[in-house]
Amino acid sequence: MKLELPLLDVFGRGGSLKSSWYGDCLPSRDFPMLVSHYKQGNLDLDAFVTERITIDQVEEAFEKMHEGTVLRSVVEIHPTTTATASATASAAETAETVTAVSA
Repeated sequence: MKLELPLLDVFGRGGSLKSSWYGDCLPSRDFPMLVSHYKQGNLDLDAFVTERITIDQVEEAFEKMHEGTVLRSVVEIHPTTTATASATASAAETAETVTAVSA
């Protein structure tokens, strides 16, 4: 992406250029809030997901993205069946959060 600006018009009048990462978002503060809104049904992130995949399908998803057939794939991480009950609950919570935030 390329941006062209008339330097004197913008900066000669006191203008400024500021870059940002995630906009004005603080992930540690905002991601939990966004997940909460998603869980309550107030934030329709599912509308932005083209497909849900497993970790084994990541390479195929990149190929689809380059072809233009998929816009956004969400990797769902599922706990293994040999995990203990507490580890399973923790993994399920992590998978739910990863799915919601990635979308």
